[in-house]
Order: sequence, then C-alpha cells, then structure tokens
Amino acid sequence: MNPCKVAIIGSGNIGTDLMIKVLRHGRHVGMGAMVGIDPASEGLARAERMGVPITAEGIEGLVAMPGFRDIRIVFDATSAGAHARHNEILQQLGVRVIDLTPAAIGPYVVPSVNLEQHQEQQNLNMVTCGGQATIPMVAAVSSVAPVHYAEIVASISSRSAGPGTRANIDEFTETTSRAIETVGRAAKGKAIIILNPAEPPLIMRDTVCCLSEMADTGEVEAAIQAMARRVQAYVPGYRLKQRVQFEQIEAAVRVPGIGMRTGLKTSIFLEVEGAAHYLPSYAGNLDIMTSAALVCAEHLASTQLRNAEHPAMTA
Repeated sequence: MNPCKVAIIGSGNIGTDLMIKVLRHGRHVGMGAMVGIDPASEGLARAERMGVPITAEGIEGLVAMPGFRDIRIVFDATSAGAHARHNEILQQLGVRVIDLTPAAIGPYVVPSVNLEQHQEQQNLNMVTCGGQATIPMVAAVSSVAPVHYAEIVASISSRSAGPGTRANIDEFTETTSRAIETVGRAAKGKAIIILNPAEPPLIMRDTVCCLSEMADTGEVEAAIQAMARRVQAYVPGYRLKQRVQFEQIEAAVRVPGIGMRTGLKTSIFLEVEGAAHYLPSYAGNLDIMTSAALVCAEHLASTQLRNAEHPAMTA
C-alpha cells in the first residue's frame, strides 16, 4: 500500500531535518507538504527543490492544499503558543498530530518507554530534547526500584539553540520536569538546560541523577544498558559517556517536595551525536527530537496500514 502522507508545519531547522529524515528513511510515511509562514524561508525552498508540495500561508494554506485530504499525520515544529491553534484545527479535521513543541496538549511520549501505551491518541507530545535523552534512563532505574527524585541537566551547543528553543526555555524546564514524573515515574523531577557557547561547538551531553530505594546495582546497570540500546535503535549517536556510578545514601537527605530520604544514588552520563542529515552532528538535541517524532509516525502509520489491510482484525 502507498505510504501514509504526512505534513510538517514549521520550515526551520527542526522541520527541515525532519523532512529529510522522512524522505530518506520513511518506510510507512511519505512527505505530503511542508508548511511555513515566510515565503523566503530556506526550508520551503529546499522542500520545493526536493519535490515536496509547499505553502507559505501557515495552517490555513495547508488545509487549502489540494492534497490535504490525503494527509493523515501532521508534525508541528513551530512553538508552544502556535501549536494550540494548529491542534484545534487539525483535530476538527480528524488529522493526527505529533507535537515537537513543549505545548503538552497530548500525552508525553518517549518512544523507547511508552509509545505503544499512547498509540491511539490523536495528539502525541515529544516532550523536549532533554526529555527524549534522559527520561529513558529515569524509566530504566524506575523499572528496578522506586525513584524518589530525578534531576537531569541537558547541555547543548548554543549554536543548536534557535529562536524557538530560546523562547521556550521556561516551557522546556516545566515540560521536562513533569515528564520525568509521568513517563520516567520519578516521584519528583527537576530539569535544567545549559546553552554552551564553546567553540568549536560541543555535542549534546546530559547528566541524570536518581535517588531511589536501595536496589541491586547490577540490575540497575543492566536495565540502563538495555534502555540505551532501545534508544540507539532510532538514534545511533545516543550513548553512555562512561560507566554508571552508584552511591549508597545512608544518612537521610532532604528531597525537594518529598522530604527526608535515604537510598541509592545513580548517576548516568550521556552524549547524543546527531546524524547530520541536515543539521550539524553537534546538534544531537535537535536530531533526537526529529528521530523520535519519525519513529512515532512510522509506528502510527504502520498500524493504520496494517488495519487497512486486515480490517477484520480491528472490527
């Protein structure tokens, strides 16, 4: 059967990288439209050169396009503020949405952790780049022992932080913190982002610290290694920077919002190198977002195609 047609709203760096991923690696999805608001956008020009239908008239232009009726999934790579309006229009038209902004209208989705749990939802939120990189590690620890507190620090090159990222830093920290709790299953989560101005630019690096109930460190490390391999299946540049570190906390420490706790402190150090499909390899923070979004779309599309081929199975 023909691939499921998708559209991308947002012709900036993230949208352009995502488009190239769809064109190069899409198995069950194919480009139906690239949408922007600036007729002089480099992303729209590139899309047109690659044979992708374009519009510079935003969501209204997308809905008016002759091929819109064939589009089943729309990626939103704009901003948290714009997404609310885009989603309202698309939901009324029965189009599924994958949200790459911190708007968090739909459930938080990290493919290696909970994609199948939310595959029937009409709006899937990709959390943030820091969330995509670190929440799998929190979830891995949580699979072995209850996590009282998880704190993540995401360090990205300032060159890979465009206007949208900079404008949404508050949303980044709030959205990531909530997702650490709802997806990573930590009782309390905290997120910090650092824009690193170093030259030459450094690749994305993340630190994850979890305070959990006491547990077998071998089991915890095995769960972390297994989760890292799951993420690497769609983000090859995702890797542990060094061995996992453990420390037994026997004297009670105060956990923000939780109270005094003892337990096992697990420290995980990650780096994410981008695939350089369009963005530089140091922009792993953007690559992990577009890679996660594509995996979600592929899963949704393959499920739709499978149901179309075998309607009796879903009756």
